[in-house]
Amino acid sequence: MTLDDIVNVVASFEGTVTQRPREGDGTPELAWGDAFFYYSPDGTIPTTQPFATIVTKNYPGDELSQLNRPGAFRVNIVAGKQDFERILGMPPRDAAHAPQADSDDVIAAHPQYGTAGWLSVVNPSAQTETHVRELLDSAYNVAKSRYERRQG
Repeated sequence: MTLDDIVNVVASFEGTVTQRPREGDGTPELAWGDAFFYYSPDGTIPTTQPFATIVTKNYPGDELSQLNRPGAFRVNIVAGKQDFERILGMPPRDAAHAPQADSDDVIAAHPQYGTAGWLSVVNPSAQTETHVRELLDSAYNVAKSRYERRQG
């Protein structure tokens, strides 16, 4: 799975917006090259948290995944408590004891947001592709439901 494969999967979900920061668009330089996925049927970037992200470099305090390698990236997906526990065998509050995002193609707790139910995969490939697709679909559906509830 490439970064573009993941972007294309999310683009197939109705009502999603992908923000891909780049030089000159007013976003912080640190975010350039990354991707942020939102449910937003009007096509604008909402003020809510994204339901998934892709990071392409180490962020300050987040070097565990070693994204400074050529072509490395990490997909991050909000899974919620139930999916987090089903996949990793423990609740998000125990994320420090879950598999960590320090190996390629392994579903792991997000290095900083695991306790909030976020999962990560560094350089996903055949071993995790089906899980990544399922998690993206689930996160999208939760984001869509939240949006619809807010719209009342």
